Amino acid sequence: VSTAVSPRYAQPATFMRLRHRPDPIGHDVVVVGAPYDGGTSYRPGARFAPRAIRHESSLIHGVGIDRGPGVFDRIDVVDGGDIDLSPFSMDLAMDTATVALTRLLERNDAFLMLGGDHSLSLAALRAVHARHGRVAVLHLDAHSDTNPPVYGGTYHHGTPFRWAIEEGLVDPERLVQVGIRGHNPRPDSLDYARGHGVSIVTAADFTRRSPRGIAEQIRRTVGGLPLYVSVDIDVVDPAYAPGTGTPAPGGLSSREVLTLLDVVGQLRPVGFDVVEVSPAYDPSGITSLLAAEIGAELLYQYARATTSPASAPVDSPLPPGAAADDAENAENAVDAVDAESAVDFAGQRWG
Repeated sequence: VSTAVSPRYAQPATFMRLRHRPDPIGHDVVVVGAPYDGGTSYRPGARFAPRAIRHESSLIHGVGIDRGPGVFDRIDVVDGGDIDLSPFSMDLAMDTATVALTRLLERNDAFLMLGGDHSLSLAALRAVHARHGRVAVLHLDAHSDTNPPVYGGTYHHGTPFRWAIEEGLVDPERLVQVGIRGHNPRPDSLDYARGHGVSIVTAADFTRRSPRGIAEQIRRTVGGLPLYVSVDIDVVDPAYAPGTGTPAPGGLSSREVLTLLDVVGQLRPVGFDVVEVSPAYDPSGITSLLAAEIGAELLYQYARATTSPASAPVDSPLPPGAAADDAENAENAVDAVDAESAVDFAGQRWG
């Protein structure tokens, strides 16, 4: 919808005012809502997130400052509507989401899923695996989500990456979790992830290290594998994103998250999700607005990765022990990457 014709607050809300295609075929990316919170363990409400995120996304244009041509001039993106998910059955919801997302990837290249709670990232990874095989994952979150089932719930929102590892959907040594913090019921809550080779950058690690060094760790750990990116909005400090089910003080800022996502455009992204927005806990709407901005950033990075010659995947993973080290040589290496990105952002490599 052109803002030259229609004000941004008018017309039915789709993500960034994209065309609505309820049965999309042949598109680069399909934005799809997953209104579901049957896997939440504390504050519910994420079932209302896709509507809220779409509403706030009407503010966002497809052309970013100093970024060259618009995203939608480079990639074909539509809004595919929502997946209708059972609010009563966890198993049925997971199966329905898996089938719907798998079918989506049979007909289109990638999707951006708007959650919904984080349990549905398992369905997304099953769909991505069916097309690409084992993938790398960049997971931004306050929580590792590698917990076992509790309260009789197999697929709660603290389990998706545990099941993804168990089912062989992801390469755990190419899985990077950023922003992990807060409280856990057990002192060994990260043992499962670390024991399987997952790279964990806690919020405390993030404050001690430079964003450049962390981006370089992500780039080298992911290497040349297809990449799935999952952003739980609670990776952000609740000062910036209060509308979420399990808020954890001490998180990243909005700017830090958006800056970190720049590394995605240097890799091979094949799918995304933004999850755990619970609009009722944020009457101001800033959480939904941030989720919309993250979604727009992911679309931009996908356009960079798929249409810009500046993106050259790195084949080798990070050497053992280097994940925890922010050494000067890593800083120097990522400086060169940042220089390439600066040229790319200026739009000189999009033609």
